[in-house]
Amino acid sequence: MIGKLNHVGVATPSIEDSVRLYRDMLGATDIGEKFSMPDQGVWVCFVNLPNAQIELIEPYDDASPIKNFLKTNPAGGQHHVCFEVEDILKTRDEMKAKGARVLGTGEPRIGAHGVPIIFLHPKDMGGVLVELMETPKGAH
Repeated sequence: MIGKLNHVGVATPSIEDSVRLYRDMLGATDIGEKFSMPDQGVWVCFVNLPNAQIELIEPYDDASPIKNFLKTNPAGGQHHVCFEVEDILKTRDEMKAKGARVLGTGEPRIGAHGVPIIFLHPKDMGGVLVELMETPKGAH
């Protein structure tokens, strides 16, 4: 059912500091521009790798859900993993039927790639927050 790993989400108190780490320490050369997603409470920047992306996420404001993560992990850290799926609604319904809890309202919302996404509760996913995103049309 799941497709390829699209990205690993990394929460950070500073996208700029994290970009320097990925660029200067790890040698990443393809790094996107930082952009805001106020409806999701985050700033986002993608580090493009040959086989996936790192999604750097920084709180947009004090209401950001990332603020709580950073209270526990002040230096930041892995926040979630994201897998592609062909049909987000079908996958959501299958996951719910198997007992997985979909976070939020349960309805997909548009993510940073401009496609529908859902998040699955970490307690149902072996302790990992899992994002599922519909494969962007024309991506494969």
